[in-house]
Amino acid sequence: IGAQEGIAGGNFFIMADTQMTALTAAENAADAIMMQAGTITPFPGGIVASGSKVGFTNYKFMKATTNEKFSPSIKAKIKDTNVPADVNAIYEIVINGLDKESISRSMKAGIAAAVRVPGVKKISAGNYGGTLGPHKFYLKDLI
Repeated sequence: IGAQEGIAGGNFFIMADTQMTALTAAENAADAIMMQAGTITPFPGGIVASGSKVGFTNYKFMKATTNEKFSPSIKAKIKDTNVPADVNAIYEIVINGLDKESISRSMKAGIAAAVRVPGVKKISAGNYGGTLGPHKFYLKDLI
């Protein structure tokens, strides 16, 4: 067992009509990513239970918190929500890897697996203004 430098923070959000649809799509995405060399999904089962963001709204001690703009349960209360009207569940997939190419390949595989599930409405990603580091993964370049 060893350690090696890599890149953290490749991510995408799976937006779906129901909780079960979103979870099934997220599981499919995590399984597809697991088959790719050079990457890991660092959260249990490869899935983050909600869209996240760097920083905080209320709790200064938190380094990352739930991204309220990607929270279906409170979308009616959030000005400028990023949750479409027909979306009722969102899961996030976070990917860390050895290099940008490995993460890009895994994101592409994960997205392809997720969108095969009927009821997936949209794929998006967290954009944190460069606060996660110098590497950027543009979804339009992965399809």
